[in-house]
This record gives sequence, structure tokens and C-alpha cells, in this order.
Amino acid sequence: MEEFDRKNHWEHIYQTKQLNEVSWYQPTPDTSLKFFDQFNIPREAKIIDVGGGDSLLVDHLLARGYTDITVLDISESALERAKSRLGERSSLVKWIIADAASFVPAEQYDFWHDRAAFHFLTQEKEIENYIDNVQKSIKPSGILVIGTFSEQGPKKCSGIEIKQYSETSMTDRLKPFFEKIECIAVEHKTPFDTIQQFIFCSFRKP
Repeated sequence: MEEFDRKNHWEHIYQTKQLNEVSWYQPTPDTSLKFFDQFNIPREAKIIDVGGGDSLLVDHLLARGYTDITVLDISESALERAKSRLGERSSLVKWIIADAASFVPAEQYDFWHDRAAFHFLTQEKEIENYIDNVQKSIKPSGILVIGTFSEQGPKKCSGIEIKQYSETSMTDRLKPFFEKIECIAVEHKTPFDTIQQFIFCSFRKP
């Protein structure tokens, strides 16, 4: 059986679909932005958006005055599209091409944001690596926010199997390293007028 090439899959997606032609498109990422408000994240905080692709979160964070933003994605095409959209402002952002399953950060962050990257990790070793790298890479008292499909959500995305989570299963995975703050259920309306059920959980590193 041929091994699945995750990077090529995502390069193809971003080379063939426009920004608003993918199910995860959000003109305004309200749920994610509310976490920045809830935790009063300082403008100089070190922020990383894992699996950020060409999402508009970075645009909104720059508009709010955040000064230390990193966007990571497995797809170079996705990041190039985001850079092109931002123009000169792209120089204000750090861009990293890497697979979230194996990414080893070179610095520590105050706020780690992951909307719909973690749920693509379905192999136990990948999940363990991700969590190990997260806990090593968030500063004490730092915030982790992860959004995934819930147990009521899709079982696949872009033709790939995903791993669904509940509040309990998400918390159990992370409680060795993090204190749960809260989990919320979110209904995401896609550009195709369908609804996807997400769960977003926030954690603090002791």
C-alpha cells in the first residue's frame, strides 16, 4: 500500500482551490478572536497559528496590532497565498513551512492556536509528538487553543480521515501537561451552506 503523501495533498488543494472554495473558510474568525479577547493576550505576545494556511486570522491579528506572529503550515502554496494577500505587511509575520506532526519549534510561545490541524493527526505517534512539542514550546502560564471536529462533526475533511474529539477525550490527552480552562461547541457554516460541528478547548500551562 502506497504511503499517503500529506504535503503533496495539501499543496494540490491550495493550488487548485480559491480561498473561499474550501470548507474551513471564514471571512472573520470570530471564535478564534474571542479567545484573544477572553485571555487579554498582550499585543507583544509571541503567537503561533499552527495549520494557519492562508486563513484570515493573521490579517485580523495584524489589524489589532499584534507584533510577534508566526504562521505555520505544511503547504508552501498556502503560505505564499497569504503573503501575497498581505503584501508589504507579510514582512511583519514569521512564516514556517512544516508538518504539525513533526514540527519542533525553535522558540517558546505565549499563545498557541490550532484550528483544525490537530484533528488530521490520526496516528498515535504523531499525536504524541505534537503534544510533546506543544508542551515544550509554550511558556509557563501560556495559552493553548485547539479546535477540532467534534464527535457530531465530519469524519473526513478534504478526502482525508480525521480524528474527532469530545471535551473529555481532548482534556484527557492534554491534562498531563495543561490545565483545562473551558471547551465550547461551535457550529461552523461553510461557504457551501453546510454546518460543521467543532469543539474548541482552551488550556493553560501551569
